[in-house]
Amino acid sequence: MKRSFTSLTDVTLITAVVQHGYGEVISESLLEVGIQGFTSHAAMGVGIRERLGALGVAVDAERDVVNVMVSSDEVDRLFERIFLAGKLDVPGMGFMYATPLMQAATYVPPSILSKYVGK
Repeated sequence: MKRSFTSLTDVTLITAVVQHGYGEVISESLLEVGIQGFTSHAAMGVGIRERLGALGVAVDAERDVVNVMVSSDEVDRLFERIFLAGKLDVPGMGFMYATPLMQAATYVPPSILSKYVGK
């Protein structure tokens, strides 16, 4: 069986670092619009807000991190959806960013690949 390599271009990685518990909210929001491939994991972080606590001692803060790779033409729509689901318009809820990817690779079913090869 011949192995092949499919390289995806015009892809953007959206990353959201949000308050603990909001990773699940964002994940559900992505599933609602048919996005099935994303990662979500727990993280620890320290920010300016934590350093201003009692006695000025930094306190570790639990965060959720959600990563999703999307076609560049879907970035604006999904970026806004994640922003609203994570309540990032509220101070201290987290932050997010989009990173254009030069190249990404994964298995692409032949039925989908045939729609784009040669275009």
